[in-house]
This record gives sequence, C-alpha cells and structure tokens, in this order.
Amino acid sequence: MTRVITISFAHIVFLSALLAFGCSEPEPEVKSVRFVAGYKAQANLPLVAVYAAQEMGYFAEQGLEVDIQHSIGDSMNLLMGGEAHFVSADAGYTLKLKSDPGLPIVAIALFGQRGQQSFISLSDSGISEPDDWEGKTFGYKGTIPPEYLAIVNSAQVDRSRIEEVRVGYDPRVLTEGQVDLLAVFKSNEPNIVRGLGFDVVAFDAADYGMQTMGLTYVTREDFAEENPETATRFLKATMKGMEYAFSNTEEALDFVMKYAEGEDREHMRYMMLEEKKDATSSLTEQNGFGWMTSEQWQSFHDSLLEYEGLSNAVDVDSVFTDRFLDEIYEDGVLQWP
Repeated sequence: MTRVITISFAHIVFLSALLAFGCSEPEPEVKSVRFVAGYKAQANLPLVAVYAAQEMGYFAEQGLEVDIQHSIGDSMNLLMGGEAHFVSADAGYTLKLKSDPGLPIVAIALFGQRGQQSFISLSDSGISEPDDWEGKTFGYKGTIPPEYLAIVNSAQVDRSRIEEVRVGYDPRVLTEGQVDLLAVFKSNEPNIVRGLGFDVVAFDAADYGMQTMGLTYVTREDFAEENPETATRFLKATMKGMEYAFSNTEEALDFVMKYAEGEDREHMRYMMLEEKKDATSSLTEQNGFGWMTSEQWQSFHDSLLEYEGLSNAVDVDSVFTDRFLDEIYEDGVLQWP
C-alpha cells in the first residue's frame, strides 16, 4: 500500500531555512586585540586604515574587538611585553630591531612603497640639485639618514664640503636660515614650512636609485604563528578600511579628527594624501594594497647596510611574511568578508 505524505508550504520554508543555516559560514569567534600606533594620533596611513576599519564596523564584521592606542616611542616595548598585538612601524626601524638586538618581530603589510624620508631646501636658496649641497649646511634630526648618504653617493657630491649638524625636530631651523638643507618626513614638515610662507624643493632617495620603504604593520613572530586567523582578520579589515579611505577622503578625515583632536584638518589631509601617493605602485595595482616582496626588502636591507643604517645583516625573509596578504587577496582583489 502506498502512503501519501503531504508537507505544507510552511514546513518547506522551515526546512529550507534550517538547511541554509547549516550550510552557512559560522560566525567568527570574537577576539580582542590591541593596536598601538607608533606615534600620536594623526593621518599616517596605517592609522587611517585602523580608524576606518573601526568606525565602519569592518573589525566587528571580522569578529574582532580592537582597542586602539597611541604611544610615542614605546610601541615596540608594548608589543614585546604582550600588551599590544599589532603596531605601526617604519620598515627601516623594523630591520634595525631585527638586526640588533634581534627582536622576534615580523612585518605583515607595507603601506609605504616608497620611504618617509625626504630632504628639503627653500626654493629661493639656489639649491636645485644635490651638487648644490656642497658648501651648505645640512640639518638632521638624530642620526644622519642612510637616504642622505645614498643621494650623496649617487650624485657624486663631495660630502666633505657639507657641514652636517644635528638640529632636532623643529623645521623652523630651515626658514630661519640656521641650515640650508633639512631632513624631513615628506608627509609632514614640507607642508608645515609651506604654511609658514616658504616654497620648498624636495629630494627623495628613491629618485636617485635607492630602494626605500615606509610604514608597516608589525606583530610578534609567535603571535603570527599561533594566531594566523586573527592576523588575517585584522589585515583584511584594515585593508578594507584603507580602500574606503582612499575612495572617501572627507569621511576618512572625519575619522582621523575623532582620534586626533586638536590637529589641523588640512594638515591631516596633506599627510593622508601624500602617503597615499607612496602607498600605490604597479606592485599594489597588481596584487593589492599593503603588498610587499622579498626583493624589496632585500634591496632596502642592502642599502641600509651600505649607508650605515644597519649594524648587522639579517635574513630578510625572517623580517616579513606575505602569508596573510595571500589569504585576503585573489588576483589583487580583496576578498570580503
């Protein structure tokens, strides 16, 4: 005897919902992590990406609760002490710490496809080429930058004819005539000097054959090894944040000003857009924002060794990993969520 089983439409809908629920991706477990910026709150791209990821809910979508902090000069200590999970740091500084004292840190994304360092003179100083540096006074912050030595070498400048003086961080030493050439961060002091009413000429070591690199995200080696999913989620959310910031300048600046209270909005705009120029290249166009290669790190490492920026050689493949970038991009497109 044949039995006929009837199922109502409501039952079909209910069963379909159960099936769909069972086949859907599980919600990621919420992880709490701390990001510590290596400087004050401002519009450096690694910070902008974090601010946007937080304010747009991208961290939450990735199952992350991110505590955003800022620390001038102490971020690496916090990272090594387990009080931070991710920090922003210059690529050159990261290499130095791997070289001596050999910290177990690793870079997971590169924002600056070109470096932060630049050198400026006043437009009316008569300095338009490195040859003009001879007979002039060069001011640097704390130590003589390798990028300066690279330009001197490339342009065959007679360094003995340049007076080199440590001047600290106030760019007015240039406008007041105490120095003729000044080492600066290209996304900061040039705009400050222009704001004082002076036009400037800028020199970038990348234009003279040196491989330069800028800001990165850094974590501990053991954290990256033991928490690969967390590192991947963090990187995916921040790269999504950077994509948003690049397409929505005013909204991104709103985010910056929420954290950087009291800062000048137009100077923050200059900083963000200047760093945006250096964050994009044929490499990132092909592979995605934040991309980096062993060839970049090796060339930069070798230049730092040559120009007194590193005390010891290091294995560059231990300095960075692209495993998390590989996870979040496919053919240069960020895979979201």
